[in-house]
Amino acid sequence: MIQVDIPGYRVVQLAHLVMDYNGTLAVDGCLEDGVREALEALSAQLTIHVITADTFGLAAGQLKDSPVQLSVLPPGHQDVAKRDYVNRLGCAGTVAVGNGRNDRLMLKAAELGIAVILREGAAATTLAAADIVCMGIVPALELLSNPLRLTATLRS
Repeated sequence: MIQVDIPGYRVVQLAHLVMDYNGTLAVDGCLEDGVREALEALSAQLTIHVITADTFGLAAGQLKDSPVQLSVLPPGHQDVAKRDYVNRLGCAGTVAVGNGRNDRLMLKAAELGIAVILREGAAATTLAAADIVCMGIVPALELLSNPLRLTATLRS
């Protein structure tokens, strides 16, 4: 678990990390450099979930031997499915990371929502739903490994 008391914001207690795959952890289906190592480091504190439409069909192979629980969604209403996944885990203990329009509801539902901008960009509605926006997945994951960065970004 990760706990951080953010002055003027709230105490954040996180047990689950839920992430999109394409555009968030990967570009064109391939993991970004440094992601596997960052996930390994965070797995000691968080249960890590990857929930994806798996556009390129590469998620399972790319995440093989990574400390994640992978869920591939069927077509249709993926935004609702992702939000419902976060709800089942418990919104109050979950941080969600994504970039696509189908990620906006899970970012809004989670205790902490982080939007990332990689080479495929990020949907404006998802940016608006996020608590934090990062210019890459590794910096986003490093926020969780270094909680004082969360404090610096979110305090009043």
